[in-house]
Amino acid sequence: MSEVRFLDTTFRDGSQSLWAMGIRYGMMEALAGDLDRAGFSHIEVPANAIFFKKMVRDLREDPWDTMRMLARTITRTPTTCMGGAGGNLNGFGTPTAPVLGELFAEKLAEIGVMNRAQLMANTADQTTRQFPTAVPRARELGLTVALAVCYTISPRHTDEHFAETTRRCAALKPDVIYIKDAGGLLTVDRIRTLLPVVLREAGDIPVELHSHCTTGLAPVVYLEALQLGVKTLHCGVPPLADGSAQPSVLTTARNARILGFTPTVDEELLASVSARLGEFARRDGMPLGVPLAHDADHYRHQIPGGVISNLRHQLAGIGMADRLADVLEECVRIREELGYPIMITPYSQYVATQAAIHVASGKRYDVVIDELVRFAQGAYGEDSGYTWMDPDLRDRFLALPRAAQLAEAGRHAPVDVGLDDVRRSIGAPGISDEELILRAIMQGTAEIDAMRAAGPPRTYHSGDLPLRTLIDRLGETSRVRYVQVARRGTSMELRTRQEATS
Repeated sequence: MSEVRFLDTTFRDGSQSLWAMGIRYGMMEALAGDLDRAGFSHIEVPANAIFFKKMVRDLREDPWDTMRMLARTITRTPTTCMGGAGGNLNGFGTPTAPVLGELFAEKLAEIGVMNRAQLMANTADQTTRQFPTAVPRARELGLTVALAVCYTISPRHTDEHFAETTRRCAALKPDVIYIKDAGGLLTVDRIRTLLPVVLREAGDIPVELHSHCTTGLAPVVYLEALQLGVKTLHCGVPPLADGSAQPSVLTTARNARILGFTPTVDEELLASVSARLGEFARRDGMPLGVPLAHDADHYRHQIPGGVISNLRHQLAGIGMADRLADVLEECVRIREELGYPIMITPYSQYVATQAAIHVASGKRYDVVIDELVRFAQGAYGEDSGYTWMDPDLRDRFLALPRAAQLAEAGRHAPVDVGLDDVRRSIGAPGISDEELILRAIMQGTAEIDAMRAAGPPRTYHSGDLPLRTLIDRLGETSRVRYVQVARRGTSMELRTRQEATS
């Protein structure tokens, strides 16, 4: 029987899709060792600028400490992360100096938390503008390379489009090419036509599949892909699976076995990990990923699950939780007007942000985010789709005063500055590389200072440590004065400090 391998997405894409990147240091610390022993081909870790910002700003945890913990805990299984060969550290804002992105990749590789770089193709001319330097750069850092062919549905995304993208990726000789279906848009019928095209153009380069369960179809699409020749599937451990995340590794492994394949993961160990992670989620009030009913409307707006998760969170924060459907409907209009960019980072965020502005204000394009102005200027290349953009809308964007300002700023953007120049520019010539990167990501020190003032990260214990868990719970309540534990003639009492001294 053919083996089927699994790449674990729990900590990165599972958390991003279902918890708005809310997985904590303590949760990962408690589970990473068992994930490492479970037999995955790779473990995806949250080692990128977006997660770093989330850790500092919202979780009040030091992301560098998180990276070092993951590196010393995951020692058997290669780790993989999005990016890994440089890039903008300022999220989707004004690009940072390229030397900072290169330094970030160097530090992650040096720590040992990144063994494989995952780079996305056909969203911004990456195959011609970025990959020819990014792939050799990743090789210099000792990394393997996986190039993603991003899938979407639109009038311009034909089989020939995906064939050409795969050919360009294959010419760079990566270790892996994978189909990245961030919107969960693939169907069984479509994978039967798309996958043979990608396999043909990939040649002897292995092809993996990464999809999301947002439309409810990814689990059956995965099984069809196995029978068509894919050997590695990207899956998560429940409760950070299903929903808008990847299919459950437990369900997929069981179904693959029924079809005659041999899963290479320890399902009993992963069931234990799943139970403990579920306990953590319930304790913190985090959502549990569950299989979704088929959602035909998703094929219209195509906003990925991770973006919807964050959008729902942000709308609730401004009292607009009931307007999500309106925002998604506006996303459909904006995407068409822009020329059908792939709804994946960064365009899904751009479109969703602009849509939210329209719904909140009641006016279309009265306010235009800078990123869409730059889109109209062609800053993201032809693959973005801007050449298909509604010409009247493009002219409107380019006539904005802000367009001239952004064009001028682009002409003066730093390209060849060195690290010492960057340090001097922020008035901190003596800071460490890690501190420099953190300040570049956070655009200042205020949130970094708040993170450090918050103290050490929260620890998590599960049913595998029942006594420690019981002690922790006893300390969290004033209603229980003592607990008595008895087993086989031996007994023990746990009393609160107040009760013990009364």
